[in-house]
Amino acid sequence: MPYQTNDLLARHFQSNGVDLTGQVEEQLKRVAPNSPNLPLYRDMVLTVLRMAEEDLNRWNAKIVLQALRELEHAFRVLEQFKGRRKVTVFGSARTPSEHPLYAMAKELGAALARSDLMVITGAGGGIMAAAHAGAGLEHSLGFNITLPFEQHANPTVGGTENLLSFHFFFTRKLFFVKEADALVLCPGGFGTLDEALEVLTLIQTGKSPLVPVVLLDTPGGQFWQGALDFIRDQLEANRYILPSDMKLMRLVHSTEEAVQEIQQFYANFHSSRWLKQQFVIRMNHPLNEQALAVMQDEFADLCLSGQFQQQVYNPEEQDEAQFSHLTRLSFAFNARDNGRLRELIDFINLPENGPRHQPRPTQRERETSKVN
Repeated sequence: MPYQTNDLLARHFQSNGVDLTGQVEEQLKRVAPNSPNLPLYRDMVLTVLRMAEEDLNRWNAKIVLQALRELEHAFRVLEQFKGRRKVTVFGSARTPSEHPLYAMAKELGAALARSDLMVITGAGGGIMAAAHAGAGLEHSLGFNITLPFEQHANPTVGGTENLLSFHFFFTRKLFFVKEADALVLCPGGFGTLDEALEVLTLIQTGKSPLVPVVLLDTPGGQFWQGALDFIRDQLEANRYILPSDMKLMRLVHSTEEAVQEIQQFYANFHSSRWLKQQFVIRMNHPLNEQALAVMQDEFADLCLSGQFQQQVYNPEEQDEAQFSHLTRLSFAFNARDNGRLRELIDFINLPENGPRHQPRPTQRERETSKVN
């Protein structure tokens, strides 16, 4: 979506008799003359200048500086992994190597790597170390946190360019979600539960794109089942959440199911975005007419107005031309019921809703085609 510049910032300095906007723009054009992001950089710099002008608190300035440095460094390092699908794996750092969950996490990492998916963890021990050990360095990313006490990254990513260290939890948590095309949550403590509820909140409220959220436990394990029972009995029953919000997560009891859940999510669905007032789902292939007709009826509640429109690349998506080959499904999404949106994605991923397979032409038909 095109960025709307903050003219209040420019007018602020003009009203004080200091025209800094032109000077800032001039300097930015010297370092990035062809960047389409110059309006964003301009407002970033003007925001810092306004903070400097007010000069209210040294601690505030240090927080902004540290966060900005961490964000910029992470963006730069992760650029080399751009285009590769990634799965964030959460779970307890205290899970011992002899525990069945440890073996399962290691198997999960290996299965994800075989599917050419990178594995992101907090780079610690337990479940995190197991998932990275299974995936191997080439398919691993570690987002470590620096703490007052000694903190070691696991052997797979420790001391490599695949390891990022963060000072703030909030910047680290941002990248756990931002970089993830799927999330797998194994049993764990406060940190795991924190990540699980934050991810679900972000997806439920539309602050984060919809991705698979897989709850993984051992066969017969009750960790996540107990959590789901509580959510149903207390949150859903008391209408603190919508019934469809339960669709945002899936409980599985094997690594095969976990990987299959992720692969199925991307069988046809590719990605999504907002384009003005329209929600756009990019698909690997178009839907057939029968599927479109069923969708117009069964998922009409997702549309504020109008119907679903299947279309080709919209030139207004100038910032993401690399996806121009993908089919679009566009509609006026109500932006509220993301659980139902997950059901819609499951629908478009069904193989029977794809293009009809044309029967192989007969020998006679092939010869006729050559003549014509």
